[in-house]
Amino acid sequence: MDFWQRYRAIDARDTRFDGQFYTAVRTTGIYCRPSCPARTPKAANVTFYETSAAAHDAGYRACKRCLPEAVPGTPAWNLRQDVAGRAMRLINDGVINRDGVEGLAARLGYSSRQLNRILTHELGAGPLSLARAGRAQTARTLLVSTPMKLADVAFAAGFSSVRQFNETILDVFAMTPTALRHTGRHAQAAGAATALTLSLPYRKPFDPGIFTFLAVRAIPGIEAGTATSYARTMRLPHGDARFRVDYDAGTRERPLTLTVGAADLRDLPALLSRVRRLFDLDADPEAIDSALAADSRLAASVAEAPGIRMPGALDPQELLVRAMVGQQITVAAARTALTQLSAAGSPSSVPGDGLDRLFPTSAQIAESGHLLRGPRRRTESLLFAAAAMAEGRIDPGYGDDLAGLTAKLLPLPGVGPWTVGYAAMRILGAPDVFLANDAAVRNGIRALSAGGAGLAPDFREASPWRSYATMHLWRAAAPKAPAASGTSRKAMP
Repeated sequence: MDFWQRYRAIDARDTRFDGQFYTAVRTTGIYCRPSCPARTPKAANVTFYETSAAAHDAGYRACKRCLPEAVPGTPAWNLRQDVAGRAMRLINDGVINRDGVEGLAARLGYSSRQLNRILTHELGAGPLSLARAGRAQTARTLLVSTPMKLADVAFAAGFSSVRQFNETILDVFAMTPTALRHTGRHAQAAGAATALTLSLPYRKPFDPGIFTFLAVRAIPGIEAGTATSYARTMRLPHGDARFRVDYDAGTRERPLTLTVGAADLRDLPALLSRVRRLFDLDADPEAIDSALAADSRLAASVAEAPGIRMPGALDPQELLVRAMVGQQITVAAARTALTQLSAAGSPSSVPGDGLDRLFPTSAQIAESGHLLRGPRRRTESLLFAAAAMAEGRIDPGYGDDLAGLTAKLLPLPGVGPWTVGYAAMRILGAPDVFLANDAAVRNGIRALSAGGAGLAPDFREASPWRSYATMHLWRAAAPKAPAASGTSRKAMP
């Protein structure tokens, strides 16, 4: 978007652009979200920034009226496969908090000096400033949503000390942490429970079909899902965690609520980031739906399910295993095979709500060939991939680009274009993948064939949103009866 397109967006107070850029006003010294209700500033006084960190580095403070940090993130980090996009995915996952700038740069294949120069040029702020903005956003969320002690909030958000936390909150929000806390409403009384309950912001509309997608693939003891909820255990850098996400379609705001049943406080930023990726909460559904509806084959499906989401991955290595298990078999068969394989996993150290196991690590899978059923060639391929990940020879992750992920995965025995494309959709959030050889995609095309004369069979008209077109095609191919869900299409576990 150019300057005047952004200026028209803030003049219209268009909520679709919240989180996608920030408006800084020289005469007030503050930065706002595009939908800020304040009077539209004169164009001559406005500067637009890609990130809140860039606005802050330029000397601006967050608006107390519109709270620009309380918005969904930008979808650009999935759209962009360049170094900046890859870096932001890793920063959001807490890599700088854990490994520092040197660790982030090493994952991306650059020196820290080169990375700082690239991010400053592309995003207006270096990696430390971007990470600091993320900590401030996490801290604000915890302050206004939970009764956690201030010291716990500081360390949960990734700050190294309470003093650093206090200084950053005052610097970014022009309020003390206590004053910022008073701007929100706590979901529970102080000391009432160990669980944390947070609201997950997203851009509307939101199609809850993603809950069904996850529920029919849920592995007992590790995951549990319904049409409006999803819960699971997971392994994070500092320990085990357990969470639940609920969707309430019966209220006007239709909130998504995250309940963290158990987690090390240091892992909260990574947990929040991964849950947001899992539910694709930083997507821009109106832009996606508008593009897809222009294709006559998809128009009716988009009208029936506006705001369809593309499920992400909580753990890239787990996702690759699930994709390989699910090749060429049904969802139900893949779930059965994965349930057998889950016996190799460790008991969760934080069991609850019927969830008591963790998905097995790559090393555990490599040592548990006797639990795998199916063709010998597929079993050997899976064990080879698991051993390669356990030994560090391959490490698919959020910081890959599509070309890099393809280079890592395609040479593996038993991994073809379908597996690579599916992994890219879910690990990277790649928005423009079309799985042309997928059986369910072909069935979906037949189901939506009316009005498709003269249109490209690879749905290039829907680019750059063909991954979302794929979700609509899978939806069209799925049996209508819930009891039969997943029995007639290739698995996408």
